[in-house]
Amino acid sequence: MLRRLFSTIVDSTVQMDRSPFNGVNLTGSFGIKRLESLDWLHSMSLCFPLQAGQIEIITEPQAFYTKLQTLCINAVNRIGIASLYIGTDQLESQLVKDIEQNVCNNSQLKVNILIDFTRGTRGDSSKTSSKQLLQQLLNNSTNTSLSLYHTPKLRGIKKRVMPDRWNELIGLQHMKIYVADHTVVISGANLSNDYFKNRQDRYIVIKDKNLSDFYYQLIEKVQEFSVQVSPESKYYSHSKWNVLPYEEDQKRFVSLANDSICNFFTTTANEMKCQMETFRSNNVKIDTWVFPLVQMGQLGIHHDSFVTENLFLKAIPNSRINLTTGYFNLTQIYMDTIATKCEAHCDILMAHPNANGFLGAKGPAGGIPMAYSQISKNFLKKLIESNQSDRIKLYEYQRPGWTYHAKGLWYYLPGSYTPDLTLIGSSNFGERSVNRDLESQICLVTVNDELRRQLQREYVNLKRYSSPAEDELQSRIVPKWVKTAVVFFKNFF
Repeated sequence: MLRRLFSTIVDSTVQMDRSPFNGVNLTGSFGIKRLESLDWLHSMSLCFPLQAGQIEIITEPQAFYTKLQTLCINAVNRIGIASLYIGTDQLESQLVKDIEQNVCNNSQLKVNILIDFTRGTRGDSSKTSSKQLLQQLLNNSTNTSLSLYHTPKLRGIKKRVMPDRWNELIGLQHMKIYVADHTVVISGANLSNDYFKNRQDRYIVIKDKNLSDFYYQLIEKVQEFSVQVSPESKYYSHSKWNVLPYEEDQKRFVSLANDSICNFFTTTANEMKCQMETFRSNNVKIDTWVFPLVQMGQLGIHHDSFVTENLFLKAIPNSRINLTTGYFNLTQIYMDTIATKCEAHCDILMAHPNANGFLGAKGPAGGIPMAYSQISKNFLKKLIESNQSDRIKLYEYQRPGWTYHAKGLWYYLPGSYTPDLTLIGSSNFGERSVNRDLESQICLVTVNDELRRQLQREYVNLKRYSSPAEDELQSRIVPKWVKTAVVFFKNFF
């Protein structure tokens, strides 16, 4: 019964280009012998050259909140926010009030906010939704825009009959990007109470005009094909878009949205070539490189997953990869690549069921923590059967009173004790991240010793609350109904 229900409410994924560059020549190199095996990155993504001093690694949720609050209070020209949703508790409300006060006192300040439609309007009837919280900010400022990304796959009868929460299975705006003037914060954390107190995630702060311009403009581009909210709480289409996403012909909408993002990347790539020449001519010392990665599977853009898969495929012998995700549900391609094609030693850190954000949830969602355990058990069985359990080790994070939401990757070249590369952003590396949701990560490469030590301390800070998972996974009892649900629905959570 449930299987038939899901087969009727969820369409197959539209796939077009794997990269948003449409043949743009991005070839280049780091020009450093040690990094030669990573030169392929220059052919797959934009590259923003930086100095390590422009980067700050945050490790605690309270510091994340303080940083965001400080940036929003002190912003002069612009604030850009892309998040799944904004919570409605005290800390989130205070952050919105800080933005409102700033924008009311500064007529030059422009505020662009992008959240997901289904998640952002959940609770509208009781006035407890993200949209309702932001409505006063929208009403009090002519320089504020609120956009709700609406997946083109939720339309017609599905949109009319699917209840709240269930409709979020179709696809979400999941990017976590926070811009204030020339600073951008990339994270996997939403703007919600738990993420500011006791839900562990990752956070990186970068001060760079070019990179902050890129991300602010990326938010604007997605806003163009999202639903706009008026001060009267009405929905309308963007001035650069003719129709709402659930009214436009689906294939046409996907094609136009794909073109919009690809053209944006193409334009930025051409601009970056000129900027690179400026760096070379001024002999600016570069020790860090940032490659922005995006994933918009339902819009035919599979950029982030293509780069991530290649990191596993191109990892050289005697290298090491530390991978973490709060929700262990890697795509089959990722699991097969790690288990059979990757030559790096791998440590995989995931949430213990007690550290899963769905622990204690009502209804079927309450079984999600054990569902992830079942997926982990299946993966461990595959590793043992293929004699890979010595090369790939599994760990679980468990910290009293905390939940675990961190995701990303640290890559160590042979002989390195600190990471040469990290992935950080919103992707959980699962089917949702690859094919359903909008995601954004950065791939950061650095030769700066101090920044590498900071990245290593970040990982050690996460690892210290973990323990080897193999024995407990094998003995952990998963309810039969959860096992059945995993077989049919693992691609939906």
